Amino acid sequence: MPLYVRDEKVNQLAEQAQKILKAPTKTDAIRQALERVVQEDEQRPPLAERLETIKKRYQGMGTVDPNFDEKAFLDEMWGDI
Repeated sequence: MPLYVRDEKVNQLAEQAQKILKAPTKTDAIRQALERVVQEDEQRPPLAERLETIKKRYQGMGTVDPNFDEKAFLDEMWGDI
């Protein structure tokens, strides 16, 4: 079944993708591009896992100075802008 692209910007992007991917048709280029997006999403770790990684990196930075006033620091930083 042929793919008809009515949006000019999408058509231009499909033509660019066709050249980059050396695809025989725009339809094939769009299929390849969509397959790549889906594959990348499937390989991406779940959000909870990504957040846990960030949390561990933050905790690995060391202990927080109990005398550090984060609000005062941010207020001072915003005052300089």
